[in-house]
Amino acid sequence: MLITFKTRYSPEVLMYQEHAQRILDLLHKNPTRGVITATEASQALSVLEGQVAESKLHPETDIEYDIHAHEREEGETTEHALDQRVGFAARAYPLVEMLRLAKQENQPIVWGV
Repeated sequence: MLITFKTRYSPEVLMYQEHAQRILDLLHKNPTRGVITATEASQALSVLEGQVAESKLHPETDIEYDIHAHEREEGETTEHALDQRVGFAARAYPLVEMLRLAKQENQPIVWGV
């Protein structure tokens, strides 16, 4: 399932729910429908930037999470899945940028509406 994050003054950010789940869990948000208010944007940005920095220090944690977050194609080996992984920093980048803009413009971010 896709989650579409929307805010004014920014393009939409689309993420698979399996990949957005980690971000939303960190922010204590529901993946089905939610909002990050303009007043929450600073705290959310701080949490995500901290997690991005942490993930860069411990990339092996990202590897395990990414492998389990998506289903491997039939016949795909673990080695291939490792080669195709995308780290947390790369996955979170579009939403982090959206949060920066939402904070700057004092706008909420919504999804599932």
